[in-house]
Amino acid sequence: MKGEAGSVPHNEKQKQEGHIWGSMRRTAFILGSGLLLLVALWNSVTWHLQRFWGASGYFWQAQWERLLSTFEGKEWLLYILGATQVPVLLFWTVSGLLLVVDTTGKPNFISRYRIQVGKNDPVDPMKLRQSIHMVLFNQFVISFPMMVWLYPILKLGGDPCRRELPTFHWFLLELAVFTLTEEVLFYYAHRLLHHPKLYKKIHKKHHEWTAPIGVISLYAHPIEHVVSNMLPAMVGPIVMGSHLSSITIWFSLVLIITIISHCGYHLPFLPSPEFHDYHHLKFNQCYGVLGVLDHLHGTDTVFKQTKAYERHMILLGFTPLSESIPDPPKKMD
Repeated sequence: MKGEAGSVPHNEKQKQEGHIWGSMRRTAFILGSGLLLLVALWNSVTWHLQRFWGASGYFWQAQWERLLSTFEGKEWLLYILGATQVPVLLFWTVSGLLLVVDTTGKPNFISRYRIQVGKNDPVDPMKLRQSIHMVLFNQFVISFPMMVWLYPILKLGGDPCRRELPTFHWFLLELAVFTLTEEVLFYYAHRLLHHPKLYKKIHKKHHEWTAPIGVISLYAHPIEHVVSNMLPAMVGPIVMGSHLSSITIWFSLVLIITIISHCGYHLPFLPSPEFHDYHHLKFNQCYGVLGVLDHLHGTDTVFKQTKAYERHMILLGFTPLSESIPDPPKKMD
C-alpha cells in the first residue's frame, strides 16, 4: 500500500516536469524558428532598409547636429525634451483621439471593433476623470523625476547626446534587447503584483477597469508604475548605453503599444489587443507583452481555448474579427 500511495505524487511530479520541459522545448522551437527566419530575411530586408536609412541618414544627422548647436551647454535640457516630452505628447495625442470615441461613441463605425461589447458604452465620466488625474500624477510626479535620475546613469555608459547618431543595424539590435528585457522584467513584476497581498494593496487599482480603454494604460498605483511600467522599459537603454534618439523612439513605441493593448478596440492594421484585454477580463491569464513567457509558464492555457485567442492576430481587412470569428452563443439557463 505504501508503494501505491507513494507512486501518485511521483507520477504527478513526472507530469509536471514533463509539462515544464515540453513548454521549454516548444518555446525553444518557436524562438529558434523565428531566429532562423530572421537570419534568412536579414540580408534582403535590411539591405533595402539600410539604403533608405543611409539616404536619409545624412538629413537626420544634420538635424541632430543643428539641435546640438541650439542646446550647446544645455544637453540635459535636450535630453529631458526628447526622453519625456515627446513620448508624453504622443501618449496624449493617441489617447485623446481614442477618448473622443470612448466618450461620444463617434465615429459610429469604430464601435463595431469593440472587444467587450456593451462595456464603456459610453464610459463613466467620473471614473474616467479620476483615472486621468492618476495618470497625470504618474507621468509628472513619478516618471519625470525617474527620467531625470536616468540621465547621469546613462552618461556613465556614454553620453546619450553624443554627436553621432546610431547606425541602422545597431538600432535594430537595441530594439531587440529593449523588447526582450521589457518582456522578462514586466512578466515577472506583473505576476508578482498578482500575489494576493500585493494585488489587494497595489495592483487592484489598475484592474478596476475590467474592460480597459487607452488612457488607463498608465492608471496604476505609484509603486506599480515604478516597478511594472517604468523600470522594465528603462533597463534596456541603460544596458545598451543608448543614444537619445533610440531612447525617444523606444519610449514612444512603448507608450503607443500599451495604449493599443488597453484601447478596447481590435482595429484594422494595428497590433492585436486581445491578449491583454483578456487579462483585464479574467485577471489570471496573459501576464506578459509578447506572450513568450506566458507560453513557457502555461499562463495562457485558458486563453488559448477561447475565441479571443483565434482573434489574436493583426486584422488585415475591415470586417471586425468579432463578426468573422464570433463568440459561441451563450447557454440559456
